[in-house]
Amino acid sequence: MLLQVILEGLGLGALLVLVCAVGIRKGAVGMVHLYSPAVQQRCVKLGLTTHEKIKRNSLIFKAVCIPGYIAYVLVCVYGINGAKGFVQGFWQLLVILSVMNLMDRLLVDGYWVGHTNAWTILGTEDLKPYITAKDKQKKWLFGTVGMAVIAAALATMMTVQ
Repeated sequence: MLLQVILEGLGLGALLVLVCAVGIRKGAVGMVHLYSPAVQQRCVKLGLTTHEKIKRNSLIFKAVCIPGYIAYVLVCVYGINGAKGFVQGFWQLLVILSVMNLMDRLLVDGYWVGHTNAWTILGTEDLKPYITAKDKQKKWLFGTVGMAVIAAALATMMTVQ
């Protein structure tokens, strides 16, 4: 069962990578809502986007990704794996979300954003690294504690009748 849950986490991570790839398909400005306010402001100043487009893209991203990711993990854990009760649901949700978080931190943030030019926005290179050490700390903290909280909340929601 653990291997299956890890594979489901890899699937969720692949969905995250796909969302990112679609978001930057016409250039990284398409995902500038994920960048710091300084980068966003520079993009507006350079005429690459507007505050309205940034806000709209952020809302679309949240409206698609959050429900999509929640649906994915719930279908995997309760639909496919047949978890019963809080404990079975919690550990499976936590593993899936943690695997996705590791892929986000290491593959997306660490490698793709940090070591390739795919996420570079011309005119903002002086603002690199786009993900600062402080940002990384926050993301690791949320990824560790936050995913446990989300897993607990979803498992509770699924066991309350």
